[in-house]
Amino acid sequence: MSRDPNLPPIGEEIHLPPGSAQPLLLTIGITIALIGVTFSWILCVIGGALTLWTLVNWISDARKEMSELPLHHDGDGHGH
Repeated sequence: MSRDPNLPPIGEEIHLPPGSAQPLLLTIGITIALIGVTFSWILCVIGGALTLWTLVNWISDARKEMSELPLHHDGDGHGH
């Protein structure tokens, strides 16, 4: 029986990102902004600011996680 070549080598730790509140915060920000479109421009600004802040932090966290992965994880699925 042969191993699937796309699987990590035996004994290699599989990377799972930590839990995060960012998806929830992004949803709340977008919802507040959409409610603001109907009721108040102030809500629209607050929701937009929360959305932008959450996206910037989420992208920053993802870039940091990617930079901490071992060098042979280049994202092409080949592990070179």
